[in-house]
Amino acid sequence: MKRQSAWISVPSPIGDLGVAANAGEITAVRFGGVGRHAANGASRLTPRIGAVANEPAPVLDAAREQFDAYFAGELTDFDLPLAVPAGSDFEQAVWKAIAEIGYADMATYGDIAKVVGDKDAARAVGVACNRNPVPIIVPCHRVVGAGGKLVGFGGGLDRKRFLLQLEARVRVERDFQ
Repeated sequence: MKRQSAWISVPSPIGDLGVAANAGEITAVRFGGVGRHAANGASRLTPRIGAVANEPAPVLDAAREQFDAYFAGELTDFDLPLAVPAGSDFEQAVWKAIAEIGYADMATYGDIAKVVGDKDAARAVGVACNRNPVPIIVPCHRVVGAGGKLVGFGGGLDRKRFLLQLEARVRVERDFQ
């Protein structure tokens, strides 16, 4: 029998984040906290969700600490064990390419399409970004439209803008210390 994920809610400047773990690995990050995803044990986005953790697993404690440090401008690279997410080979390649985008850097959907070997697949890259199970940790917010246009983000454009501005501010502050 497969063990269900435990969830915690992590307060952040962009709203609560629901973070799930199973077997010592982070399995999901969701905008809006735990409530809307764990209601009645299931949702369209996250089927068969387990209970909210009363006593979070060590990996969930680490996730909370790292998200707090990220939003405080103290952490630029997450170091959390991630479960291998379910996804097509194309999605896996996109998520791997996104994970390589440096802190406060950006790439276009077209750039990522070229990296994964299909220069005409920018829209498909956007779909794969939307299916990213661990946003922020795998930084799909760093993927922008052609010419740097702010488009598409599962968490909404206001959150994407906030994350990009946070990272830009932290980079500038670090470069001029």
